[in-house]
Amino acid sequence: MGIRLSRRTLVAGALASAATLTRRRAAAQSARKPNILFIMADDLGYADLSCYGRRDFRTPNLDRLAAQGMRFTSAYANSAVCSATRTALITGRYQYRLPAGLEEPIGNRDVGIPRDHPTLPSLLRQAGYETALIGKWHLGELPRFGPLQSGYQHFWGYRGGAVDYFTHRLPAGADLWDGDTPVEQAGYLTDLLGDRAVRTLEDLSRLGRPFLISLHFSAPHWPWEGPGDAAESDRLKGATRIEQMKDFDGGSQATYAAMVTRMDEQVGRVLQALERLGLADDTIVVFTSDNGGERFADTWPFSGHKTELLEGGIRVPAIVRWLGRVAPGATSDAQTMSMDWLPTLLAAAGTRPDARYPPDGIDISAALAGGTLPERTLYWRYKHLAQRACRRGDRKYLKIGPEKFLFDVVADPLERANLKLREPRRFAALEQAWQSWNATMLPLDPDSNSGGFHANELADHFGVSPDD
Repeated sequence: MGIRLSRRTLVAGALASAATLTRRRAAAQSARKPNILFIMADDLGYADLSCYGRRDFRTPNLDRLAAQGMRFTSAYANSAVCSATRTALITGRYQYRLPAGLEEPIGNRDVGIPRDHPTLPSLLRQAGYETALIGKWHLGELPRFGPLQSGYQHFWGYRGGAVDYFTHRLPAGADLWDGDTPVEQAGYLTDLLGDRAVRTLEDLSRLGRPFLISLHFSAPHWPWEGPGDAAESDRLKGATRIEQMKDFDGGSQATYAAMVTRMDEQVGRVLQALERLGLADDTIVVFTSDNGGERFADTWPFSGHKTELLEGGIRVPAIVRWLGRVAPGATSDAQTMSMDWLPTLLAAAGTRPDARYPPDGIDISAALAGGTLPERTLYWRYKHLAQRACRRGDRKYLKIGPEKFLFDVVADPLERANLKLREPRRFAALEQAWQSWNATMLPLDPDSNSGGFHANELADHFGVSPDD
């Protein structure tokens, strides 16, 4: 005689089976090391994505990424310029601990990331990851320094601070590389980097090992050339100095929009490749910028730009998608910094930093899970106008030339109301904290950059000399 099961029993059994399958999948996902796709824009302003408030153009692919993950509203770059931030990103430490991080121009000094210094790619490589950098390096020149000398197994991109989008050259010469071999390839640089990222995803997916792909776009860094601006590239071919390449009379809001939206398109192509290859569920995707925006950037509701320690020079967009781990559509006001990515991503990969080089950054996994981070003080300095800054809670200490300030950057994000006299104890405590922190860092390098793209504007705004 056969056994007859009630409908209720069958439904209960099906639900139990489904729950067991879900638990098994979650356990399998937990045991598997996640892939990491780290995307960094160059000189992108805080509000240059439409999901952060840009109004005159749309960035649908990055907006979709934010809708699928978490958007940070108090994310900071380690510096107001790029190679210093990149030093902090790759080492997880304040950049002022290394000569390479003592501002710019790094190409004028024989400095870089030392081969023996542990880095995000080298530590992940030790943990079984394949590692690739596509795009900008700007952390030291051959033969002593380079991506392949600092933990990346694959490199395709450029080594300097910026190149022409069509010729891939600086006044000093060509700067496009496949590994340590110079190459030439026709095409708009943003598109070439997107192409290479897709190809690298396809190649690494066949190896069956977890991977780190650092996709460091040049956009929207000068020269101001959109995908249809080959004629502008031709006009700049005669430039012989870096100042000419900055092209102070060039660019427009329309050009900038074209540069950012083309980068957004390429990010979309890379994310589609993750889906097509079945990698999206197992890949942490991070998008951020190396510092605040340049002349055409939107930094609202902040003031300041690149090279300035006002919020607009150091507050950046930051988005994290980790399906199954980070709630979709979430936002976080946790205060994070570029150097936090190393300990955070190492923890996600089941490994840890080198004990000989303890990170200054922290693991922000609690914030990714929707929680809070312990209060800490974040520090900056910048040689031009002797800028100093630190933030603790909602208060920020700022010094520009001889002028000193205390701001509530939550209630007053434009940094207009100086609370120094109203809150003298808080001001004194933060100023002393900065002094104590600075004493543990390397001294300023007299050969590093003493000016900035917005030097005269900043000096005029605060009524001080650019040489202060």
